[in-house]
Order: sequence, then C-alpha cells, then structure tokens
Amino acid sequence: MSKLWVRIEGTRFVDRQGRHLILRGVNLGGDCKLPYPDGGTDRPSDFSDHRSVSFVGRPFPLAEADTHLGRIARWGFNTLRLLVTWEAVEHAGPGEHDAHYVDYVGHICERAAAHGLAVFIDFHQDAWSRMSGGSGAPGWTFEKLGIDFRRFDAAAAAHVMQYRYDYSNPERRQESRYPAMSWPVNYRMAANGIMWTAFFAGATLTPQWQVDGENVQHYLQRHYFGAVAAIAKRVASLPNVIGFDSLNEPGIGWVGQKMSQRPAPPPISDHSPLRLGPMWTPFDGLRAARGLTTKVPFYSRAADGSIAVHEVEYNSSRTSIWLSDGSDPFEQAGAWRAGETAAQVVDEDFFIKNAGQRIDHERDFMQPFFHRMAAAIRSHNPDWLLFAEINPHLIAQGRSFPKDMPPATINASHWYDLALLWSKRSPSTPNAAHQTEKRKLYGLQLAYFRTIGERLNGGAPTLIGEFGVPFDLNDGESFHRWSAGERNSAVWQAQALALQSVYDTLDTLLLSSTQWNYTASNRNDLRVGDGWNQEDLSIFSCDQQPGDDDGGRAVAGFCRPYLQRAQGRILQVHYSQDEGVFRFSIDLDPEIEGDTEIFIPARFARTAPSIALSGAAVQQQHSPDRQLLKLRAAAAGIVEGVLHCR
Repeated sequence: MSKLWVRIEGTRFVDRQGRHLILRGVNLGGDCKLPYPDGGTDRPSDFSDHRSVSFVGRPFPLAEADTHLGRIARWGFNTLRLLVTWEAVEHAGPGEHDAHYVDYVGHICERAAAHGLAVFIDFHQDAWSRMSGGSGAPGWTFEKLGIDFRRFDAAAAAHVMQYRYDYSNPERRQESRYPAMSWPVNYRMAANGIMWTAFFAGATLTPQWQVDGENVQHYLQRHYFGAVAAIAKRVASLPNVIGFDSLNEPGIGWVGQKMSQRPAPPPISDHSPLRLGPMWTPFDGLRAARGLTTKVPFYSRAADGSIAVHEVEYNSSRTSIWLSDGSDPFEQAGAWRAGETAAQVVDEDFFIKNAGQRIDHERDFMQPFFHRMAAAIRSHNPDWLLFAEINPHLIAQGRSFPKDMPPATINASHWYDLALLWSKRSPSTPNAAHQTEKRKLYGLQLAYFRTIGERLNGGAPTLIGEFGVPFDLNDGESFHRWSAGERNSAVWQAQALALQSVYDTLDTLLLSSTQWNYTASNRNDLRVGDGWNQEDLSIFSCDQQPGDDDGGRAVAGFCRPYLQRAQGRILQVHYSQDEGVFRFSIDLDPEIEGDTEIFIPARFARTAPSIALSGAAVQQQHSPDRQLLKLRAAAAGIVEGVLHCR
C-alpha cells in the first residue's frame, strides 16, 4: 500500500487509514512565477539577466516558512498546490539545473509536512514564458528555436507588461497602455502560437525543424521532463508530497485553427472579454513574426453594448523575431509563403490536418504527453498521483481528457467566475437574490467539472485546481478603505461573499479544491498585487499586518467549518454562515482506524461546540488547540450531525 498521505479509491481521496478525505487547499503562491526578490512585473525589465536569475525565496525565504505555513494550516487548509516553474529549475541553460533551487523546494515541502500540509507540485506556466507576457519556460527556449524575444514588442509577437507600461508614471493602472487582465491575448499572438505548436505538435507538423539534431518537440519536452525529474528526485521520499500537476493550463498553439479564417465578432449577449481585442490568425502571426506589416481586426464593445470592429496595423517597423534570415519552419513545411510582393497561404488546413487526417489535439498530443509526465515522476515514486489539466478553452468547448489516461490520474481542472474575474466589478453588499443566482450558476458549472472526473478512467476524483476572487474589485475600493483606517470585516465583504458562494457549492458537490492563491509578497496596491501582471487574488497581504486576521483578507469567506476526513464515506455536508450551522452525514465504517475530523475555526472553538447527533452511536472529543471536533464510531451505520458555530 502507498505510504503517501493521500491516495485514491474511485472518485474519492482517502488517507492512509482509509478515511474519506476532502482536500481543501491553497495555491502557494502567485509570485512563484517570478525571480526573487525583484522579479515582479511592477518593476521594469528587459529580461537580459534571464540566465542568471534565482527563484530561491519563492514562495518565501526558508526563515519565514513556519510563519506562513502555520498561518495557512490555522486557516484550515490541509493541502498546498506548490508552484514551481521550468525556468526556476533550468534558467541557466539546457540541462543546467539550479541545484540550490531544487533543494530549496525540497525544504519547503519538508516544512509543509511539519504543519500537516499535503503537497502536490505544480509546474506552472502562463502564456509560455515571462518574456512572452506570462511565466514558465526559460528564456533560452526562444534562443534555441532561433527566436529573439527582445524583438517581441516591436514585432507585435507578444503583449508584455514590462514593454507596455510607463513605470515613471505614478498612475497605478494604465488601461490605455496595458489593460488589466489583458495578458491572455498572448495566446493569440505569434510567440505563443509558435512555441506551443512546436512543443506539442512539432514532430507532426514541422518534422524538419531540428534543434541540436533533435526534432523541436522532442527537444523541448525532453528538457521540460528533465526539469520535472530534478524536482521529483529531491522530494521522492517525502510522504506528504502526493503527486505532480501535469502542466498548468497548457496552451494549444495554432493547432485546430484555419490559417486565415477569422472568428466572427461575438454577439451582444456574450460579455466574455476573451472574444475581444485583436483577432490574430496564424497567418497574421507568421507574417508579423517574419517582419511584415500586418493589419488585424480589433473587436471592442461600444457604449451601447454592440461590438465595434476596426483595423489596427502591427509591426510597422518591419521587425522580424527570427534570428536567421529567410523562411521560418512553418513556411519550410508548406504552410505559407512570404513571396516577393505579397504573402500567401499555401495550406489553409495546415494546423487542422496532417497527411490527410484530421488532427485531434487531445488524442494526438495531450495523451502521449500525460503518459510521459506520469513516467517522468513515477520513475522516482510509483505511487504519485497525476493532477491532470487540459487547456481551459477546450473545456469551455465541451471537450475533455483523452480516453487513455495514466492510472491514478486526477481531474485538476480550473474554474473561475469569469464575469467577476474579468470585470473586477461587484456590489459591495450583494443581496440575497444575487447570492442565490450565483450559487445556482456555480452549482451547474462545477457539477459539470465533477462529471469530467467521473468519466476519467471510469471514475476519478476531481480537485478544482484553481478558483478565486479578485481583491482589487471596484478599482481597489477595499484597499482605499483599509488605507483610510477601516479595520473590520466589512472592508472585504464583497470578496468574502463571493468565496462563500463558491465554498457552499464545493461542499454540496463534495469537491476538493486548491484556491488561488496565497502570495507572501502581496500588496494592497493596484500596480503590485500578487506581483504578476496586476493580478490580485491573494488571501494574504503583508500590508495588513499586524491585524486581527494576521494578514488575511476575506478570511470568513474561506476559513469555515468543514468535514476534513471521515471514518467512512461522506454523504452530505452543508454550512450556513447566516444561521451559524454546519450539517453533515456519514456512512460509518468501524473497520477504519481513525477518527472523523471536523475543522472548526478558532473563532468558533473557544468552548466545547454544541452538536446534536442522530443515527449511529459515536463518541466525540473536542481538540480546540487543533481546531478539530473528533468523532469515533464502534458500529456501522449512518450518523447525522448538526453543529452550531457562532
């Protein structure tokens, strides 16, 4: 039997004693995408130091680990999705792993164990790399593929805050230069189109593209898995490290797109910002990357809600991102031709079909990737769980994991209230009807995500790997109130109510989760936030210390009673914050050695809790120092409980 703290049985997580587990965790943390200590996007950079940077100190210096991890555990979390990046491990060059960082990650995991926190490692990326507007891959990946990332801004190949922002301007948000939450536009631009296509489909679409005598896809994936293996080797003996995430929100490049077919403007009823902005096609991106001036339609929403379309000219400087003169690998493979007078599409279906057969991204590329990832980690610990993700855009299209997945795979898909995430607008005091509608919407959407897990390998657990709320809602209203001296929970009421609705839904569906996120360096500052592209979803801010909640924001929204592990199978849980009542039912199994444990936050647990039990007989023990109510059954049966928490 596995020695890990967590294993799976069908669609459930269980511990070593066989108790049904709910993993309630947090992502640690948002600034792990960045070099330490001065790598945040709130500071200018030309990335010239990309080979000499260090990530030791992310998520925090080791001397501060017990303070932060102790806080996370006191808030009731039992799991960490620990962010690392390929760049953090292998920034110096191909095959040159940062031994100091690898050992540092091991020490963080060891300290997490001391606080009772299970860990799974997330190799994180957004928009491929810091140099292309996101995080993840080392800068040398561009260089090895013959690409100069220093030319990305001039060539309109990537949308990068460090090139767009005027850091000398005291204005905290500069929407005309770098709109908030605009970084996802990078997935439609040339840098991401090229890199993700090469990473997943290079052997299929550009077999002639060689890097040091090896196909580009095989070269990139070999180094990625090498970085994963370096971390895996260091933490293989730690029982609280329960597995690895496959790769955060992997891009798909241009796979599945027509070369020159543009998407239609969204209907007025579609308020998603994902379908606004420049509508790049692969042909547009390849032309601009080659140094050709390119006009691209730009979709924006007019004041009346309609969609306005105008053309924007890009790369007027005629800058090429390719280090060598002449054709790029896609032109060499027959996708397009630059021509002497005008560029032409040669194969409109180049990214859709290969050798006359339609490409299936999940089957052809993700399926072998998942198996290679599983092999890379399980060569060091065969019991590790694989927390798998496909591109969130594919899930929105109704697509899912390929049929043939490695055993012990978890559905670790991400879910957000996109309207809230992108608009950053919310009523300061939402009414009951608003909350009810949110719960209905969340219930439908998260139930669908659970179904994805139930179909994976005939039935697998689902852990929502990311969800969260922006704390910079309404132009930073909460920050202004805090700065003005308000020190009460009303400052974060909008965020707490939003989180409450999510956790209510997770409880109803018995879903495990890791909230996005805990950032140790977070600031109540519209420019800084989590330190990355003006995002601010951290439940902790160092600007709020000292304080009643020890730096926590909207703590009442996430630090709440829940059934952490059960001596049997959890049937139902429900917490009503308004009533101050926590209800649960468990199908007890006395053969399981271990107590049922209910987390009760310290603000409720100063005295023995009032609990009414019915059904099977159980003994109870209150451990206020651990914020736990323990129940022990000697006989099988169903027990129902009503716990009053005020």
